[in-house]
Amino acid sequence: MAWLVHEGTVLATLERADSVAKRTKGLLGREAFEGALLLEKTRSVHTIGMKFAMDVAYCDKDLQVRRIVTLPPHRIARPDLGADCVIEAEAGRFAHWNVQVGDQLEIRGELHDE
Repeated sequence: MAWLVHEGTVLATLERADSVAKRTKGLLGREAFEGALLLEKTRSVHTIGMKFAMDVAYCDKDLQVRRIVTLPPHRIARPDLGADCVIEAEAGRFAHWNVQVGDQLEIRGELHDE
């Protein structure tokens, strides 16, 4: 199991979507989501077909947060061409976790494919 960590504090369990099929599905079909989802090599996401709004943190290769947006259902996000990955969470989670642009995130534990 892996965790998303900020300044030594565990924020949430972390899942990884690393295949095309898993990246395409993302959080689709879920009623809610307690953790965070990592999509590597991703610069843009959408919420088309989603049942809830989500927070999206665009991060560089070192997991430093470049930009955060909240997307309501049925939207397409503007790409961040400097991003290496995105981390998705249910809307309001990043504010609750106090994650902001410029923050350095880290992954602890063993990150398995979900």
